[in-house]
Amino acid sequence: MCNKPIAAILYDFDKTLSTKDMQEYAFIPGIGMTAEKFWETCNEMTKNHNMDQILSYMYVMLNEARGKKLLNREEFNRLGESVELCPGVDTWFARINAYAEEKGIQLEHYIISSGLKEIIEGTPIAKEFREIYAAEFYYDEHNVPIWPAMAVNYTSKTQFLFRINKGVLDVTDHKSLNKFTPEENRRIPFGNMIYIGDGYTDVPCMKLVKVNGGHSIAVHSDKKETACDMMRQGRVDFIAPNDYSQDGELEKTVFSVLDLIKAKHTVFYKAQQDMLEAR
Repeated sequence: MCNKPIAAILYDFDKTLSTKDMQEYAFIPGIGMTAEKFWETCNEMTKNHNMDQILSYMYVMLNEARGKKLLNREEFNRLGESVELCPGVDTWFARINAYAEEKGIQLEHYIISSGLKEIIEGTPIAKEFREIYAAEFYYDEHNVPIWPAMAVNYTSKTQFLFRINKGVLDVTDHKSLNKFTPEENRRIPFGNMIYIGDGYTDVPCMKLVKVNGGHSIAVHSDKKETACDMMRQGRVDFIAPNDYSQDGELEKTVFSVLDLIKAKHTVFYKAQQDMLEAR
């Protein structure tokens, strides 16, 4: 057993790292719609055709852009440049990584989002993540999106927790994911995970992490009713503003959890070493 634990922070994206849904910055205005009308159209598609909500918005994006906006992977990436990040996000990763390194923790960051992967890849923070798990299109030979390649809804998000837990990061590798893996052989224990999200669609992941010994944080903007509801219902461990600034409440909470992860690992490592010596 290595005496340097591996920990992971798992993030939702929309309204967690960004101030609103990613489509609302440049895509929706670019096709001449309001955010309200776009999401209303998506909801009608979901209801009228018994569609998954993620597949609905992906279809509406392609359908409404037809004749108004050329879409390809590069254009989606460019849309990512317009995304407004929450306060402090631009310096968050350097600070949190430095703190983890100081404490002797190998820290990794992951996105688990129902948003569009191609847009997230265009944001300036995309390089900070080991993996970005999100909805994604399949592209034809002209690099034009024609079909969903991946749809990530609130329940399917949980599969990625197990991928990270077991170290099976390739989304096409289902055999290794479903193979039995003893707890001691899993790359990142659930107890070493921190999940940060903003709403009810994050609840399955938040609860899964929490009940398995990890920690979940519900972030909020100026309205915190949803976060407080999740706290009262025992679905999360902490609530905090979605402000990632230095010395802020969220930073202090994550630092404290990292301290706990390190302390628990140190105690367990000591017990393991003493057991080996006793034999």
